[in-house]
Amino acid sequence: MLELQCLTTGHPRPQVRWTKTSGSSVSYRFQDASVFNDTLHIAHILRHQGGRYYCKADNGLGSPAIKSIRVDVYYLDDPVITVHQSVGGETREQFYFERTVFLRCVASSNPPVSYAWRRNAHFLSQGSDKGVEIYEPFFTQGETKILKLKNLRPQDYANYTCVSSVRNVCGIPDKSAHFNLNNRTASPSIRLPVDDPLVVNPGQTVTLPCVRSGGEPLPTLRWLRGVGGAAEGEELPERSAVSGDTLTLPAITYQEGGAYSCVASNNVGNLAKKTATVLVRGLRKGRFWITPDPYHDDDHIQIGREVKISCQVEATPPEELRFTWLKNGRPLRSSERMVITHTPDPPDAAAPLGATSLDIIDLKFTDFGTYTCVASLASGAIPEVSIDVNISSTTVPPELSVPRGRSHLIVQEGDTVDLQCLVSGKPKPIILWSRVFQEVGGGASASATAGGGASSGQPGGLAAAAVAMPDGSAQTESYDGVLRLVNVSREMGGSYRCQTSQYNGFNVKPREAVIEVVVQFPPTVEPAYTEIRQGLGRAFSLNCRLLSAHPARILRYEWKLGSRLLTVGQMNERDETDYQNRALNREGYGEYTCDITNEAGAGRCTFLVTGKAYPPEFYYDTSSAVWQNRPRVYGFTLQWTQMNPDAVDRILAYRLGIRQIGKTPDSRWWEQEIPVGVDRQMGRGQLLTYNLTELIKPESYLIRLTPISRYGEGDCTERTVTYSAPINPHLREFQCGFEDEAVCLFSQDKTDSFDWTRHSAATRNTKYTPNTGPSSDRTGSKQGFYMYIETSRPRLEGDKARLLTPTFNVGSKVTHGSTTVSANPTYCFSFYYHMYGKHIGALNVLLRQKAQTVADTSVWSLSGNQGDRWRQTKINIHPTSAFQVVLEGVRGSGIEGDIAIDDVTIEEGVCKNPPSNNLRSLAPPAFSHIWQLCVILALIGCQR
Repeated sequence: MLELQCLTTGHPRPQVRWTKTSGSSVSYRFQDASVFNDTLHIAHILRHQGGRYYCKADNGLGSPAIKSIRVDVYYLDDPVITVHQSVGGETREQFYFERTVFLRCVASSNPPVSYAWRRNAHFLSQGSDKGVEIYEPFFTQGETKILKLKNLRPQDYANYTCVSSVRNVCGIPDKSAHFNLNNRTASPSIRLPVDDPLVVNPGQTVTLPCVRSGGEPLPTLRWLRGVGGAAEGEELPERSAVSGDTLTLPAITYQEGGAYSCVASNNVGNLAKKTATVLVRGLRKGRFWITPDPYHDDDHIQIGREVKISCQVEATPPEELRFTWLKNGRPLRSSERMVITHTPDPPDAAAPLGATSLDIIDLKFTDFGTYTCVASLASGAIPEVSIDVNISSTTVPPELSVPRGRSHLIVQEGDTVDLQCLVSGKPKPIILWSRVFQEVGGGASASATAGGGASSGQPGGLAAAAVAMPDGSAQTESYDGVLRLVNVSREMGGSYRCQTSQYNGFNVKPREAVIEVVVQFPPTVEPAYTEIRQGLGRAFSLNCRLLSAHPARILRYEWKLGSRLLTVGQMNERDETDYQNRALNREGYGEYTCDITNEAGAGRCTFLVTGKAYPPEFYYDTSSAVWQNRPRVYGFTLQWTQMNPDAVDRILAYRLGIRQIGKTPDSRWWEQEIPVGVDRQMGRGQLLTYNLTELIKPESYLIRLTPISRYGEGDCTERTVTYSAPINPHLREFQCGFEDEAVCLFSQDKTDSFDWTRHSAATRNTKYTPNTGPSSDRTGSKQGFYMYIETSRPRLEGDKARLLTPTFNVGSKVTHGSTTVSANPTYCFSFYYHMYGKHIGALNVLLRQKAQTVADTSVWSLSGNQGDRWRQTKINIHPTSAFQVVLEGVRGSGIEGDIAIDDVTIEEGVCKNPPSNNLRSLAPPAFSHIWQLCVILALIGCQR
């Protein structure tokens, strides 16, 4: 769990926004949205979520405040050992003597990983063995460790271990990989005992075994689909199954045919891969076309000329494809006047195609009839495909046209429209619909050039480029010449082309026509809705902007206030319209609308003009908000600022509403009015105060505050007032020995480098750093608890840990017996410390007071080794408001620097009998005479 907290000050309370940049400085938006909370939580953080996180606080006053923090996500993957061999002039699979062997270890990690090699039980180092060399190749930038065994020797056959380590950061343990090198070590080899290609029938179960033929250690196998790289490939079919080393494809379909690869790996040498191609028998996509006599310009079929009938199918496997021709159901054979030819699939064909042609030379009347092209596979396992073509005096090439008045269609957005092309001819061809983007020469608009009728080739002056159809396809087939567009949108407008297909009809130049579709849609305007707050007597302006519309030439605008018409007009060159009010009166408040209309409808801008004051904003950081604390009742200081006070008329008063929480939901509100001085000019960010009294302990209250101006009531805001009893409100005495897990409500400062740890000598790890830290608590008990800072890795010199006492309230009156003193009291803060070790840093005590801003003041400091014993110090502190005491431990130059504290006490009054080491405090005593200082210094010298 990653938790980042952004501590902010400022009023109004800032809005906090979290963003992140990765290493490429690309903004990362936390699931497509920035995080607008003071605290950012990421559960189960992943390695790619490391990077620099930015906290931006903004309350509209001055410049935003920005802080950033670098987050490193530490991880260590298992290392992998791969083995390679340098064989010199000849290649051998086995590992022989006098060959150089490389063991390469790789582990992904953060921070960078360090490697160590071990042969059997002994660690290897550079120079320890003349036959061993350990180095980091330059091109891997230290991420890979390679062990080189030069001229392999008998003793090099051994068990090798690669240990990868990130030095226990974040408690990540070391990881290792093992490899046994022997004279049988060899790269993998496999074979597939099946025919290649393997031809099967649809519905048949296909079994592909993969057999290991070599490799030490034993290779692992996996199956891939496709012929890509050894580590790449498509997913296997969903119904496939891998059992052991065998791939099974049950009831195979035509779509499941293709290449299947078995890949073997044992981390020695290169991967081994064998591929088998599975061909599933099938006949698909039967088509035909009729070619008139190519030596004449006329596309019609005429007696005495040549006619060619062709048909084509997609066949698997192509070598099994067989064609036969029939005339009126009787078999045809090739002759001088009827020539039958078969054409293999072209070398650049994407699919296995086969074609056949029947040339009828010198067409006679007796040649009219139905010709059938029959495609089959030699195995007979697949049903035949028959294509009938009728040749007669009525067989004519196609003609294409658009119905009158249907070449330029104007539709409304959301309508359904049919685009129609009329086609004649026998046989009647399929119509192909496509969409074109047309650029018109000469500066004319596309819509102005759209016309009707058929055309062969591109219309004059147009350069067309392909555009996807509304369904995303390149083109759509239609057998009746109709293309239906449902729920037309403005993006679907443009030019649509219909043309005769070059198959299942005449093999002639396609006939085509273009239909222009114009989609009308109402104006899109902005702003759709906005609220304007304005004071009486002031001027304001409303602006409605046109974003898009069709048609865009004839546009009319109409301004209204409620149902009252204000102004109308035509929009000319400008794409916006304004309404001006030079002096707002009470009748001018209300909802203004601006309608911009065309033939398709209207777009509306709405403006709510109001004199309501903005809501107040409560101030939550009031120092000592509970200002009155009597046995049964308490008082609360309520503070707030007014949002944008200058936007509307001056605030005259606030209506305060109070309701006790926890009573019946319909409990009554108690209300009163808080007047604001007539001559008081309220500024932005100005803090207003009102004291609530006689609130019943320990009840909570819902507070509602509503601003009132001469317009009337503004927007209200609410908050909850909760009574929280202060800890030891008069500070008779506070003691804590850290024996309870709650540690007396002490807390860790979230802005420091690390935390204090609660421990006892009985539970402390026996492997802790020696020669530092206490061996018992302050009383000498090994069962007793204390707080200490652990200075071992990953702690660095200067790292700080801060422990905070609970918050204590300071009253303006302090009672001593029967005497009440109206002054800020003095408190004695005392504790025991243990600072033993040659790397001891420093222990600091700071006084943190809660005011408009939180301030820390240093009141005591001590550094260096103080010996293996507990010592006590007492410090006089003089808080003027609610306060906390901060105990700050600073890590020294090494790991022998543990600092511990125990038995913390805060007492009312001046410290009695402070220990002599209190002279090390940063707040030295004030000596009234020089002789007093001399005497004390002399006494210190005697003690030493």
